[in-house]
Amino acid sequence: MSLIPTQLKEPTAIYSLLFTLLLFIVSFVVAYNFLSREKFKTSEKYVFMWLTWDALVHLILEGSFVYMSILGRTVETSSGPMAELWKEYGKADSRWLIAEPTVVSIEIPTFILCGPVSVLVLWAITKDHPIRHPLQFLLCTCELYGGYLTWMPEYLTGNKSLAIDNPLYLWVYMVLFNGLWVLVPTFLLVQSWYELLRGAELLSQHRQAKKSL
Repeated sequence: MSLIPTQLKEPTAIYSLLFTLLLFIVSFVVAYNFLSREKFKTSEKYVFMWLTWDALVHLILEGSFVYMSILGRTVETSSGPMAELWKEYGKADSRWLIAEPTVVSIEIPTFILCGPVSVLVLWAITKDHPIRHPLQFLLCTCELYGGYLTWMPEYLTGNKSLAIDNPLYLWVYMVLFNGLWVLVPTFLLVQSWYELLRGAELLSQHRQAKKSL
């Protein structure tokens, strides 16, 4: 009995996972090159790497989905490398194959807003700009809310579009990949929340000091 799922041996599955790995490698290289200076902590390098991957996924992967879905077509009727990648994911969640209106409605602002904001946060990190945490807070809030709107309606209607009986599609495509966009944004949201609180406290102290003069 093979330990490798049959679906994982299919060319489209291999291509999809390799493409995702490629985006991750690009993110690592970009983070290493931009943050090679000693002033950046190791944790910031990991955050930079994540945000680079985040931006690439929003702009390239989700951008291609939006493109295929708003031209009167669907992933299912499209062709090309990106269409094949989304067709593979569509085996786990068929809503992405047919341009389901709720999914498309979520993906449009995710592509238009979250992609550029991710890039702006990256820029703010390299410049140590104070706009970093307000933008990061906005980005993570949008991603978490988008994830909620993506999965809650499906859960409430009985998961009719999900291949939950297939271990690869369930645990890798849906739980692993989508779970990352719950765990990491939650962590970054908390990080930004405390940084914004600290900034508000410093501003309050500054104002109190000015009044006492």
